[in-house]
Amino acid sequence: MNKQILTIVLLSVSMGLSAQKYLTKAGKIHFLSTTPMEKIEGTSKTASSVYDSSTGNLEWAVLVKSFAFEKALMEDHFNENYMESTKFPKAKFKGKVGNALAINLKKDGNYTADISGSIEIHGVTKPVSTTATFTVKGGKIQANTKFEVKVADFNIEIPSVVKEKIAKTVIIDVSTDYTAYVQ
Repeated sequence: MNKQILTIVLLSVSMGLSAQKYLTKAGKIHFLSTTPMEKIEGTSKTASSVYDSSTGNLEWAVLVKSFAFEKALMEDHFNENYMESTKFPKAKFKGKVGNALAINLKKDGNYTADISGSIEIHGVTKPVSTTATFTVKGGKIQANTKFEVKVADFNIEIPSVVKEKIAKTVIIDVSTDYTAYVQ
């Protein structure tokens, strides 16, 4: 009988822990470069993310080639000339939600998250800190954040002939709908 109780307890704990992980394979990342001469924006809707609410660990990854642009030529230049997506196929974030225990993903509401970690773009890793909003409504979890990165910080070379068309700082907007990970 003790063995059966232990098995039930272990299964309950295991199920409880797995419900603390949330994921998506359809996260949206949008970036915007605006100058007086040109507006350049790209969107990916295939970013992957895993969030562990028990530890606060948060990870994102996106294939650079998954960004779509209004003009095909912009997409070609982005992948071949600037991001070198064959050489650097992914952009990644790995970090933590510092106040994860204050975010109740089982109760409807809006929760502000303090996020810090490192972002890797174009083979260069830099620290980043931002805030995000976790919105819980009817059992659904959405997370959104917006932050800026400097193009030069990631060794992305901009030819002088187009330097005035590309912003020195790019705005990155990230949003996702998380679902509970069940093993």
